[in-house]
Amino acid sequence: MAVSPFRRFAVSVSSRRNAAPLLALSIVAAAAMLSACSKQEPLPEPVRAVKLVTVGEGAIEAAQEYSGDVRAKVESRLGFRVAGKITKREVELGQHVKAGQVLARLDARDYQLSADAARAQLSSATTQRDLADANARRFRTLRAQNFISAAEMERYEANLKAAQASLDQAKAQLSSQSNQENYTQLLADADGVVTSVDAEPGQVVAAGTPVVRIALDGARDAVFNVPEDRRSAIKPGQAVKVRPWSDESRLIDAQVREVAASADAATRTYLIKAALQGTDLPALGSTVQVIPAGMGAGKEAVGAQVIKLPTTALRQEGDKGQGTAVWLYDAASGSVKLQPVQVGAADGNEAVIASGLQPGMQVVATGVHVLTPGQKVTVYRDKYAKPAQNSQPNQPQAQTGGAQAAPETEAKAQPAAAVEAGK
Repeated sequence: MAVSPFRRFAVSVSSRRNAAPLLALSIVAAAAMLSACSKQEPLPEPVRAVKLVTVGEGAIEAAQEYSGDVRAKVESRLGFRVAGKITKREVELGQHVKAGQVLARLDARDYQLSADAARAQLSSATTQRDLADANARRFRTLRAQNFISAAEMERYEANLKAAQASLDQAKAQLSSQSNQENYTQLLADADGVVTSVDAEPGQVVAAGTPVVRIALDGARDAVFNVPEDRRSAIKPGQAVKVRPWSDESRLIDAQVREVAASADAATRTYLIKAALQGTDLPALGSTVQVIPAGMGAGKEAVGAQVIKLPTTALRQEGDKGQGTAVWLYDAASGSVKLQPVQVGAADGNEAVIASGLQPGMQVVATGVHVLTPGQKVTVYRDKYAKPAQNSQPNQPQAQTGGAQAAPETEAKAQPAAAVEAGK
């Protein structure tokens, strides 16, 4: 069947109307795909202003201090020389005692009975000896008149010697039992202060068990512990300074008299005893700070020349296997790079650098956590700071032997390094 021209025109117009929206959608999709495939230009890194420090050598100022306490040079742990039950304690903790003073008592009834038995044995032995002596004298007269034989006389002499030996044995036994009875009283050996009570009345103790501890009057020591790496730096006879915790302005002279030969099993530290000198010494048990002479914050002595940096200049790179590092400033390129360093010790609020830096290098002092290797930086200057003489643009001025905390204020000289720009 033939199609009329009018119908063919209507179909053509309808097709064009449906194709227009499809063409528009195709163009938008193609533009989106082209936009997704194209690479966007990365944003440039910001140029940050940094505060610099010029590396220089300075003297160790902080001294090594150890916490300790004051103890008596001689401290005795006293105990009974015999076993028994404690019936009474005569002293209290912290009490001052005199030599020969009774400290505690044991139940002495059993020892008294033993002493009474020894006295009875002594009486019996004395009687036997007296009888043997009388017989010997009588038979010596008969022997002189030849009424008895020599052998008979020797028998009576032997009986006398045996009786005398029994008497001597009984005397020794009585003396021993008397001592045992006396040992039921615990006496102070010398004047001192009771620093510990280790047993109470009613407790049964063995011979030698510590009951009372006494710190004897006289010389006193400052006792402290040092780690293994510091033991070799402390020798007997070395001078130390002792500062009481209750009076930090006071320093007491002392001298090391004893260095432990082995480390403590629990703390792995070595015990050091320093004899305090002078009068009016701190009370027993007082807390003190001990400062060995010639020992600084690390292995260097006070006054030794080392490289120091503020702790804000250090960056931890442990997750990257680099350890501790600092940012070095390259004036030619105006950028920074990481420089691994080894920290030897701390000197107050500064770190002593053992290796990795040389005097004259310029190091970023603050804001190290926001920098990246090769990043461009500028030296920040305070607009209110006075310009330094002979300065060059964008070049920080080094100060030998000191550091400036902030350019707007005058700071005390610090031997760590010289801060080059404002905060």
